[in-house]
Amino acid sequence: MSRDGDPATDTRTDGGTATGADDVTLDPWGSSTVSDYRKLFEQFGIEEFDHLLPDVPNPHYLMRRGVIFGHRDYGPVARAMREGDDFAALSGFMPTGDPHIGHKLVFDEIIWHQEQGGDAYGLIADLEAHAARGLTWDEIDEHARNYIVSLLALGFDPEAGTLYRQSDNREVQDLAFELGAKANASELGAIYGFDGETDVSHMQSVVTQMADILYPQLDEPKPTVIPVGPDQDPHVRLARDLAARMRFFKVTEAYFSQELDADERALVAQAYDAREAFAEDPETPRCEEAGEWLTEYDAEVEAVADARDSAVEKLDNAGMEPLRPRVRFLNRDATDEAFEALVEAIDGEKRRYENHVDSFDLSAEDAEELAREVEVDNGGYGFVAPSSIYHRFMTGLTGGKMSSSIPASHISLLDDPEEGYDKVKSATTGGRSTAEEQRELGGKADECPVYELYAYLLAGDDDEFAEKVYDECVGGERLCGDCKEQAATLMEEFLEEHQEKRAEVEEYIDELDISFDSDRKRN
Repeated sequence: MSRDGDPATDTRTDGGTATGADDVTLDPWGSSTVSDYRKLFEQFGIEEFDHLLPDVPNPHYLMRRGVIFGHRDYGPVARAMREGDDFAALSGFMPTGDPHIGHKLVFDEIIWHQEQGGDAYGLIADLEAHAARGLTWDEIDEHARNYIVSLLALGFDPEAGTLYRQSDNREVQDLAFELGAKANASELGAIYGFDGETDVSHMQSVVTQMADILYPQLDEPKPTVIPVGPDQDPHVRLARDLAARMRFFKVTEAYFSQELDADERALVAQAYDAREAFAEDPETPRCEEAGEWLTEYDAEVEAVADARDSAVEKLDNAGMEPLRPRVRFLNRDATDEAFEALVEAIDGEKRRYENHVDSFDLSAEDAEELAREVEVDNGGYGFVAPSSIYHRFMTGLTGGKMSSSIPASHISLLDDPEEGYDKVKSATTGGRSTAEEQRELGGKADECPVYELYAYLLAGDDDEFAEKVYDECVGGERLCGDCKEQAATLMEEFLEEHQEKRAEVEEYIDELDISFDSDRKRN
């Protein structure tokens, strides 16, 4: 969940190719790149953000320009914004080097969510940096301060938000201990490639990150978004799984007394919808009738044969039991008192079984809300599955991926403004070989690191300016020399302003409730 890489490549929302990227690999500690963002939708279930964009009030320019290209379940966060409900945003930063312009995009997203009324959290992933990257505590302390100073200088409100270090937050560590009981080494090995040589502290740092992600919900459950690059998606998926495992109850749709998996449930739902075709009394279709229909009309059913066979077997076992939609509360890990409280709280027609209770009057949404309310009232967490938004990887100024370890490829937020100017002037472009060819064919803005600077930083909230630069480039009106001169000047001005604000932050940062001097042993 911590950001060691960087977002963004082009401004398209069609899942286009990132310049200099290779194949799809999602490794939170590697040098992950993505050759085709469409593969993330197909292979990992990441949803396209542009489909959700109309539902987001006052969307950030990174959303509008397609820098934020995907999400997992961001709908509840957007709905909370629209309706004025509680929500939170959190991201962490692994202090392995200086903060740079790639990190600024993440800073901006946290600040934007705070400005939209969310509870904002910024954390220093120092335990991860020590365990996964082997940084000393002296190195971590130095870098951690620089990250927080830049975050504050860009507009994070420390009085309205929360800043912390993993190593100083006992609540996070206690939650990590509880979450660790719901995960095992084999699972972490499957997700992250850990093996017998992986040290235990590295594994522990993963569980700590899961606790970070769920930390905003300790006081009360609420939609929470984690802005990250796609390389961090394994953390998000594991956190969503662990949030579900910590729940007292699982709410599902059901049609008869036996429990179905997702594929079986989809088949039985099709059978129920087709009841007019097979039921002697369509008002009360019977399970064995539905089983016969699934067997006889299997060509109409879009599912694998084994799911159909297992669904038919369960329907046959239920015999003449009516097939009837209901909402089911499965007792996942509830105390006896909590289960009794849930049964009592369900209004209307219901049917109780040993390990679940069915409601025939509640909607799925109302059932989920009731289950969470009963859980919290009975000492549970009631976690809402965390959401995420994903950025494109940013192209380095020298081509390829932007990297903290290659100074010329990135611009540090600590760089002298003149140095920032010089780096932009020396950057690779998407221009043609000659000015004449550029005027005739136009430049390749979608492959240009300098254009990315305009789209993701230098144009700020001014969409018209970003579009003007793009149109002039691809139309052949804008030549690379003038374009880089303008970008270099804007970058110099940005760094000057940012460092003035950093100096202002330095005057009060020691008064904040976050320590930059670890008292841990210097090993």
